[in-house]
Amino acid sequence: MKKGLIFSCLLVAVTSVQAAPISLPYQGFYQRLKQVNKGNYPLIEIAFSVPNKSRCLIKSGTLTTENESFPLTITEDQRIFLPYDARLKSDRALVNLDIEGSADNCSISMQVRAKNTKQSYSQKEVQELQTEMNTMLSDMQGFPMRYFSQDIAGVNFEFKPGSKISVYIDGKEQIVSDKLRLSSKQIEELSVIEFDTKPLVISPWTKG
Repeated sequence: MKKGLIFSCLLVAVTSVQAAPISLPYQGFYQRLKQVNKGNYPLIEIAFSVPNKSRCLIKSGTLTTENESFPLTITEDQRIFLPYDARLKSDRALVNLDIEGSADNCSISMQVRAKNTKQSYSQKEVQELQTEMNTMLSDMQGFPMRYFSQDIAGVNFEFKPGSKISVYIDGKEQIVSDKLRLSSKQIEELSVIEFDTKPLVISPWTKG
């Protein structure tokens, strides 16, 4: 079951929405942001995004209340940056996404990931990331995270699709495409891991 959710956990399905722009209650996003902000997570964060860009392209986005409207920052890979603001929750704010195409192809996903990435990590640094990811998932039990009751299997290092990356684990080179997956056991056995290009994303690895 966990494998079916992968780690871009489906937060809000919008297949029932027929007209653009898509409008979603900010409250659902706020509840997840609140859980994260209550914890002590200096290394990791949650990221909201709209996957499948080829079928659901975001043209623009706004955050609106009855009296105010704010533009949303949306990256090229369709990550949506949302503020953590109790007032917006109280004012019943809406997240509005102007899309190109049918809303039937759109969904909002949530991913736990490292706040920043770099080209070299010691064993201790990778283990610290893994520990924080486990703790956050434990704190976020309940829908849609109810299946993540066990510790994660390891850590994913994700790169630009189609890329070929040189990875050095304790000086030994290997070439990976798109993603490197390290199990907890592999992390325990390494001293340092280096990349010729820093990962785009570092995320938990879960096994079904």
